[in-house]
Amino acid sequence: MAEELDLTSPRTLRSLLQQHGMRPLKSFGQHFLVDRGVLARIVDAAELAPTDTVLEVGAGTGVLTRELAHRAGRVVAVELERSMLRLLAETTAPFGNVEVVAQNLLTVDPRALFEKQPYKLVANLPYYITAPTFRHFLESEHPPQLIVVMIQYEVAQRIVAAPGDLSLLGVSVQFFGRPQLIARVPARAFYPPPRVDSAIVRVEVQPRAALTPTERTLFFRLVQAGFGERRKQLHNALARGLDLPAETVQSWLRQAGIAPERRAETLSLDEWLQLWRTRPPTVLGSQEERSAPALPGRGQRGPDET
Repeated sequence: MAEELDLTSPRTLRSLLQQHGMRPLKSFGQHFLVDRGVLARIVDAAELAPTDTVLEVGAGTGVLTRELAHRAGRVVAVELERSMLRLLAETTAPFGNVEVVAQNLLTVDPRALFEKQPYKLVANLPYYITAPTFRHFLESEHPPQLIVVMIQYEVAQRIVAAPGDLSLLGVSVQFFGRPQLIARVPARAFYPPPRVDSAIVRVEVQPRAALTPTERTLFFRLVQAGFGERRKQLHNALARGLDLPAETVQSWLRQAGIAPERRAETLSLDEWLQLWRTRPPTVLGSQEERSAPALPGRGQRGPDET
């Protein structure tokens, strides 16, 4: 396989898939990138150097893998689908710095792959596993130093949203780092085109709050309670979500400097942390065994996913 193979050419891509007896699988969210300009934007956003180590999950045909291999010192490409693995091995064969791992991306342990070595996560994610992927890697004991992913545009908007339009997903990702929407990507940039646009999102991973894993779990119990009933005022949502007396919640919010009638989507991350710090001693104590994930456990399904 020549190193000059252009996997962004729809004609070349269709020919390769046919040679391997394959076609895009809707169940795996397979929409292959065929826009070289978009491919360049992804790689440029990762700011790669020859000393960098990159983890790519859902590597697919290798269209992104090959570009990463040109710039990074080591690329670990994770793929699960068997027939796609054969094609990936073929397209990445010219690159000695690419390691193909046959595994479900949600079971990848970064410590096993990289030990304590820093790495960057760069990927074109299937829409339906966006939130679980963020959760898995941001909550891992060895998170990436940088994330650059292509995801559904509407989900990207939620991740980078400002107070007034925040969601649980937005608060969660912003807790772990600084997200930035790099570019909107039209559906025509893929083969076959999905029904919605995508976006390139970059997250510089740097948590604002030094919380222990237990404290982090309990902090997100608080945030989940606030977003549990988004149309309700915050004092009502917290009273119901945390099973607290209305008077306790009203006093707590006033102490935190937050008007009780506000709604969860209007609070900034700093205000959620202030609410956490000023909680009454009996609320969300560290002795509690109940847990909640920092990121939503179910994926954000796009219109193409049924």
